[in-house]
Amino acid sequence: MSKRDYYEILQVSKNASEAEIKKAFKRLAMKYHPDRNPDNEAALEKFKEAKEAFDVLSDAQKRAAYDQFGHAGVDPSAGAGAGFGGASFSDIFGDVFGDIFGGASGGRSGQRVYRGADLRYNLDLTLEEAVHGTTVNIRIPTQVACDECDGSGASKGTSPTTCGTCGGHGQVRMQQGFFSLQQTCPRCHGSGKIIESPCNKCHGHGRVEKQKTLSVTIPAGVDTGDRIRLAGEGEAGENGGPPGDLYVQVNVKPHEIFQREGQDLYCEVPVSLVTASLGGELEVPTLDGRVSLKIPPETQSGKLFRMRGKGVKSVRGSQKGDLLCRIALETPINLTKKQKELLKEFDASLHKDRVNHSPRAANWLDGVKKFFEDMKS
Repeated sequence: MSKRDYYEILQVSKNASEAEIKKAFKRLAMKYHPDRNPDNEAALEKFKEAKEAFDVLSDAQKRAAYDQFGHAGVDPSAGAGAGFGGASFSDIFGDVFGDIFGGASGGRSGQRVYRGADLRYNLDLTLEEAVHGTTVNIRIPTQVACDECDGSGASKGTSPTTCGTCGGHGQVRMQQGFFSLQQTCPRCHGSGKIIESPCNKCHGHGRVEKQKTLSVTIPAGVDTGDRIRLAGEGEAGENGGPPGDLYVQVNVKPHEIFQREGQDLYCEVPVSLVTASLGGELEVPTLDGRVSLKIPPETQSGKLFRMRGKGVKSVRGSQKGDLLCRIALETPINLTKKQKELLKEFDASLHKDRVNHSPRAANWLDGVKKFFEDMKS
């Protein structure tokens, strides 16, 4: 047993809290642990000294005895020789700082708890629901704590007992010289406990499957790929561990009229030859109702008209996107004989001044003509 003052070894004050003592030991252990300092006797002694001081000061009864009587008030068997043994670097930190890390944890009591698994639910929404927001009820299968045994896994009137193989730690250690190998206990499978009389409802698992209905509020503006997190609505944890979370994955179904790109909406507006040529006014739909779209004379197919603020409001702000209407010139079908004659007469009148009436077609024909001439030369 070291005769140095334990507070001095850990470099903490005598009124240091338990958290400060843990932090101080972690710092020294990181620096002097034998796994980090092979064949360094000086580092090994410093590590043993720090471990001895931590074993005393982290125990309320031992610390009180040490504060009152000094080294004489502390049982020598609680020192570094018994506490360190052949433990590996991960063993020391798993025991002292297990509550810092996620997943399974185990403290000095040996009781290992596990956080419940996260769940995912795929939710299909219409474009209107995604843009305006909605509230939906969903049913999900999940694992919840058994109400028959309160999650213990043991039948009424009984309780789990500490595993005799691992002493309740859930892991066993095989020593090989200075090093040790730690593995899951083969008897209790890592739970640290044995259930002699399993609960009839959950068969010793402590959890049962149940369908539950949840009301999910969908904020306005969500899009495909967005996720909504419902904290604590995942599967129940084991051995009293916290539950996991539920993630609702949004998928927006295709719409008959609109296509969405971010905050903007696109729609195709069919326009007749007469309206495109002479201009006019059309009624077009938006997600907020009908609006009037003015078509100027000589509008070409494919032209985009932007309607400000008629798109989607961002889920993270108040700014709304736009609605872009793409003109699609519709060729008339099922023409009567009279209509065909009129169209031919109309086309013939255009040929008299094609450059003026159809500049794109005229330029294209000139380009084709030049292309073939260049091929001949």
